Amino acid sequence: MAGFVLAQHLAFQSFAGNTVAVTLVSTGVHLARHRLGVAAALAAGYVALAVSLDLRGGTERPDEYLTFFLALAFAWGVGAWVRSTRTAEADRRARVEQDTRTAERTRIARELHDVVTHHVTAMVVQTEAARYLTAAPDRLERTLDAVADTGRRAVTDLRHLLDLLDPGHPGPARAPSTGDLRELVEQTRRAGQPVELTESGAPARAAGSAELVAYRVVQEALTNALKHARGSRTAVDVRHTGKEIQVTVTTGAPDAAAAGRPPAGSGRGLSGLRERVGAVGGRLHADRADDGGFVVRADIPTGSAS
Repeated sequence: MAGFVLAQHLAFQSFAGNTVAVTLVSTGVHLARHRLGVAAALAAGYVALAVSLDLRGGTERPDEYLTFFLALAFAWGVGAWVRSTRTAEADRRARVEQDTRTAERTRIARELHDVVTHHVTAMVVQTEAARYLTAAPDRLERTLDAVADTGRRAVTDLRHLLDLLDPGHPGPARAPSTGDLRELVEQTRRAGQPVELTESGAPARAAGSAELVAYRVVQEALTNALKHARGSRTAVDVRHTGKEIQVTVTTGAPDAAAAGRPPAGSGRGLSGLRERVGAVGGRLHADRADDGGFVVRADIPTGSAS
C-alpha cells in the first residue's frame, strides 16, 4: 500500500500499483481482528490520498476517484466473502463432527444399556431369590447356576458389543437376532419370570437391522417385566409378515407381595427403544393394559440397512 501511495505521488507506474487488489483480497480473507477498524483506516487513507493528489494538480476527476475506490472496496468484499464462506464451512463441519460424536455416544450408551441392564437385572432377581432357598439346597444350587450362567452371557454379549465398536476387529461383529429369542426367553425363565414365546411366519431374507431391533424390544420388555412385575405371567408374540416384524410383549399385573423393591431404572429403556424403532421407520407403543399389566407393541419394517 505504501508503494502504491508513493507511485501515485511520483506519477510512476509501479508493480505495487498492480497488486493493491490482491492485497485487499488477501487482507479480507486472512485478517481476523479489528476488521472494521482496518477497513475504516484504509478508506480514510484513500480519501486523504485523493485529496493530496488533487491538491498536487492531479488530472483525475472526482467520479474517477470514486470509481477506483469502489473497485478497491469490491476487492475487499471478495476477500470478506471468501472468509465468511470458509468460516461457515468450518462451523458446519464442526457441527457435523459434534453431531456424529453425540450420535455415536448415544448409540454406545444404548447398546450398553440393552446388554448390561438385562443381565444385571436377571442376576439381581436370581440372587434375591436365592436368599429364600437356603432350606432347599437343590433349588439353591440351580439358582446359583442360573446366576453364573447369566454372568457368562453378560460377558459374552459385552465381548460382542466391543467387537462391534472396535474398528480394528477382523470380520463382521455378530449381532443378536430373532433367532436368539428362545435362548433369551429361557434365560428370563431361569430368573424366575414365567414367559411364553409364540413365533409365526418366516423371517425375511434381507431383514437389515430389523432383526436386531426386534430382539432389543423383547429384551427390554422382559427386563422391565423382571424389574416391575416379577413373577407375573409374560407373553411374547413375534410375527414375521415378510414386510415387517410385529412384536407384542404382554405382562400381567404385578403381584405386590412378590414384587419386592425393583432395581432403580435410568429411564433410557423405552425412550431408547422408540429411537431404535423409529430409526428403521417403525412404530412402538407401550402402555398400561386394562388389567393393570403392561403391553409393548412394535411394528418393525424389514429390509432397512440402517
